[in-house]
Amino acid sequence: MFVLEQLVVAYIGLASLFSFGIMGIDKRKAVKGTYRISENFLFTCAFAGGSAGILAGMYIFKHKVRRWKFKLGIPAILILEIYLYFMFA
Repeated sequence: MFVLEQLVVAYIGLASLFSFGIMGIDKRKAVKGTYRISENFLFTCAFAGGSAGILAGMYIFKHKVRRWKFKLGIPAILILEIYLYFMFA
């Protein structure tokens, strides 16, 4: 694996870990009824390489799983990111 590929994989891993944490924080805020993280920010995290983390957070924390734009949008973003990775790798 080349250095650039390692950097890309590391970036995607860190972005996914960050996004997973954000989903957990937003779920905790939802339960407590405090100020929430915007859906636009969650989608921005997904587009920035964290779609795997958002998707994992959706099902582990049972958060945003009823919303159609998350149920369809996050997997679509993940498929797009996987496609782009293999197209340019």
